Amino acid sequence: MSLLVTGSIGIDTVKTPFGFSKECIGGSAVHFSMAASIFSPVRFVGVVGDDCPFDLVDVFEDRDVDLAGLEVRKGSKTFRWAGSYEENMNERRTDSVELNVLSEAPPSVPEAYSDSDYVFLANTAPALQIELLEQIARAGFVAADTMNHWIVTEGEDLKELLDRIDMLVLNEGEARLLTGQRNLITAAQRILEMGPRVVIIKNGEYGSMMANSDGDCFILPAYPTTVVIDPTGAGDSFAGALMGHLAHAGKVDGTSLRNAIVYGTVAASFTIGDFSIHGIKGAGKDDIDERFNTLRKVTRF
Repeated sequence: MSLLVTGSIGIDTVKTPFGFSKECIGGSAVHFSMAASIFSPVRFVGVVGDDCPFDLVDVFEDRDVDLAGLEVRKGSKTFRWAGSYEENMNERRTDSVELNVLSEAPPSVPEAYSDSDYVFLANTAPALQIELLEQIARAGFVAADTMNHWIVTEGEDLKELLDRIDMLVLNEGEARLLTGQRNLITAAQRILEMGPRVVIIKNGEYGSMMANSDGDCFILPAYPTTVVIDPTGAGDSFAGALMGHLAHAGKVDGTSLRNAIVYGTVAASFTIGDFSIHGIKGAGKDDIDERFNTLRKVTRF
């Protein structure tokens, strides 16, 4: 089944207690595609300025990522983000952000992509996510990400988006902000009432939970790794492996969702092991499956 992602391509500068990475490649669509392409071919839609120092053909050299939807916009500048992490690695501070091309019109979805079966709308303004979704003729399963900023500033557009998608992926802070509920089980139920039939709430080092409109609930701890270098992009890698597995399976039922969440958790564990995309880029399917089986063993009782 075909899988399309649209999201950001960024120039990141990241500081953690374990080092400093200046002007490395980042962005939601990049991390998503690096993980998703382990499982399924990916159709990539995104835009950079003509100042972008990265050649995405080289970045995805060993991955099945179709870049026909990549636009290099003349006269525009690429999205930039700089951030730093505290000692516990759970608290991230944005030191600077330059939206640049992300504050302009979104890229066009190629006609050849309009029949995509699975679609992931990575984090950007809800109005832009809706505009991009309207360019896809008959997506069978649509998932989206969001963030605190859009919940606060673009609430009405976000409500419209939630009524159009099948699954929302967000973190625990965003879930509480969106619903006003401290209890995550209650928050998940409130989100389901807003439109999606599946909600996945990420909780960092404590794992994630899934709830759906059929009444199913699944809670999974994080992968037990001792190496945490840079958490940037872990959530996007989680979503990439999750959607990649669903597209490969060609169905979204209880079993495929649970397995997809495990694969997402494993992909995130590789991402946090190095700066930028280097951790997940170095992981192959055998590496992913090995950690999948390890996580299955440590959670069995």
